[in-house]
Amino acid sequence: MSDTCLCYLSAAELVRLYRSRKISPVEVVTDCLSRISAGANSLNAVCFTYADEALEASRASEARYMSPAQNLGILDGVPTALKDENMMMGKVTTYGSLLYANHVASKNAPVVQRLMDSGAIIHAKTTTPEFSCAPFCHSRQWGVTRNPWNRDYTPGGSSGGAGAALAAGLAHLATGSDIGGSIRIPASASGVVGFKPPYGRVPSTPPFNLDHYNHPGPMARTVEDCLLMQNVLAGPHPEDIASLKPKLELRVDRTGIKSWRIACSLDFGFMEVDPAVQANTLAALEVFRSLGAEVTEVALPWSWEVYDAAATHHKTLFGAWLAEYLDDRESQMTSYAAHFARASLGVTTRDYLASLNVEGRIWSHFGPMMEGFDLFICPTLAIPAVPAEFDMRDPLQINGRDIDPYLGWTMAWPFNMLSRCPVLSVPSGHAPNGVPTGIQLVGRSFEDQSVFTAGLAYEAAVGGWYGRPETRPSLSF
Repeated sequence: MSDTCLCYLSAAELVRLYRSRKISPVEVVTDCLSRISAGANSLNAVCFTYADEALEASRASEARYMSPAQNLGILDGVPTALKDENMMMGKVTTYGSLLYANHVASKNAPVVQRLMDSGAIIHAKTTTPEFSCAPFCHSRQWGVTRNPWNRDYTPGGSSGGAGAALAAGLAHLATGSDIGGSIRIPASASGVVGFKPPYGRVPSTPPFNLDHYNHPGPMARTVEDCLLMQNVLAGPHPEDIASLKPKLELRVDRTGIKSWRIACSLDFGFMEVDPAVQANTLAALEVFRSLGAEVTEVALPWSWEVYDAAATHHKTLFGAWLAEYLDDRESQMTSYAAHFARASLGVTTRDYLASLNVEGRIWSHFGPMMEGFDLFICPTLAIPAVPAEFDMRDPLQINGRDIDPYLGWTMAWPFNMLSRCPVLSVPSGHAPNGVPTGIQLVGRSFEDQSVFTAGLAYEAAVGGWYGRPETRPSLSF
């Protein structure tokens, strides 16, 4: 089996091949580390590697597969990358910031511990913008992370290194976090699969475990892999009061979506959307129709007021946290993080209350509407991606109209507001510039299984995304 085949095998395939002793975790981890080394300067997706520990863990995993008496974890031997905000005991976690360049974690974050307990092999950490506060992926700490499909563009953010690493075959699974689209934005721009669980489904750490916009979750190249990883991450945790009981176990349900009723919107009724994104979304909707679903375009009573409410929420909590660094440390911050922090200073509690009122109002329509549908589908991003060096102070236009450069080109943030809805982002095609596009599969509140059942059916219908060399990014390593 060639190295190229190894790096693009799914996690589910790896586990099956390990069990049949056709390949070894040692081979796969060695291959991942080799590809990271070869592509380090090309994409800048990985900021740390743990070669010695990963190879030692791969040998232990190999021994477990060779001994039938050993207990095997769900992800035993699967190379998994952590976002550079996930604490791993004894390892540096920088949050993409010069301010934390030497910050060593004293314990494992819940998601990290659960991955380790499942047998996953943590071989690398992936880049993120400073404090994960941007939808692109560059920082003064790590430089510019580039999209494997077109290096002139960003792989998205804030889990941008994760998206790029998966698309480039540098990892088989990766962690992400999503407070305004930070899993789904890079899933779309990088052409991979990302899941924003309902709030509380996956445990997090204080203080943002108490922010209902905050969602740790899995990223992968296939829907099944994303599901398997979510089953590892999910469940109540004694250190997170917001974590949900009981644990939800997702099924690999391939029964299809015949007779499902699906609602859709191309633009939420007010957003500018790039023609390539629209065309790919319409083509994806035809796939769902071919699978026996009834697809209906719906009108949403949304406007830029909804967007402003989401931005207010981010400034009130996330921005206020960053504002702590607006002292002599500001000179070490990126321009976008400092700008975001300063923008939060004028937000009042009255503004925050108003944003919650908007949040409640959009759910009062969306929730009852979804009682008549099994699923809602829309684009993930309004354009394929912004340039790799894009900054939130740069001008941005879609269809000739000026757009807010913060999150105005994304379509993920409404579902942080509607935070109990599960959302799976899957690829929908490529734009003329080669950058992938994506769609969001949105379920009713806490009905996680629906988005995975639909995602599995769609993935099978389109033939997957990385199974053949011609369906992968053209890379020289």
